[in-house]
Amino acid sequence: MIRRNLLLVLAIVLPVLLVSAVGVGGYVAFTNAPVDPITPADAIIVLGGEHDGREAYGISLAERGVADTVVLSNPYGAADPTMKKYCGVETDTYSVLCEEPEPSTTRGEAIFTQQLAEERGWDHVVVVSWRYHLPRARYIFDQCFAGEVTMQAVPRTYDFSLVHWEYTYLYQLAGFTKAAIQGDCQNLR
Repeated sequence: MIRRNLLLVLAIVLPVLLVSAVGVGGYVAFTNAPVDPITPADAIIVLGGEHDGREAYGISLAERGVADTVVLSNPYGAADPTMKKYCGVETDTYSVLCEEPEPSTTRGEAIFTQQLAEERGWDHVVVVSWRYHLPRARYIFDQCFAGEVTMQAVPRTYDFSLVHWEYTYLYQLAGFTKAAIQGDCQNLR
């Protein structure tokens, strides 16, 4: 009887503790992830995700003189209206390239950034993504990009429910695990 009660208590308490640990740890690590000071760079790399203003933000950084090239990750396809609006734009101060990542992941984006850097002589890029994605993106770019990376968050707020935040934290943790297993991209350089 005592053993059964203990197992019942553990069956209830352990999941609550795990969810709490993921929630608190995720909040500290991801929700308020640090951004880097903006400094001049060779290119601005806007990672794929939602069309949540990230493309416009990347271009606004170029308009402010941060870099003269904006690279938009384009896993969306040629018919995407947001990509049609921005891809191939050239002004007197900047140009916009659109690249399809292969694979269609943050790792694929880091790989195409390294390839473009080698072709164009880039040493420093600004990477734009969700704030909660920045720690994982930094980790992956450190694995695959030989230059300096400045991380910038899309300037927006996230009106997520607690369940959505918990899912987001778990997703980011799973992504870290996957990146750690994949290792660096040395063989691609």
